[in-house]
Amino acid sequence: MTSITIDFSDSQFEKLQELAAAHGIPLELILKASLEDWLNSQKSEFVDAANYVLTKNDELYRRLA
Repeated sequence: MTSITIDFSDSQFEKLQELAAAHGIPLELILKASLEDWLNSQKSEFVDAANYVLTKNDELYRRLA
């Protein structure tokens, strides 16, 4: 497993600590889950955009084929 170091401002770190405490989970778990969500949404947004383009240009692609 690879690890990284991230610098946060004091106020950002305090907000993260408060969020972790409010949910009763470790700070590292909040960060990991947030990163996983962001990475998955990026993939989903790309797939959605690609599907939109393919659908929008479907007739053109058929004519060019």
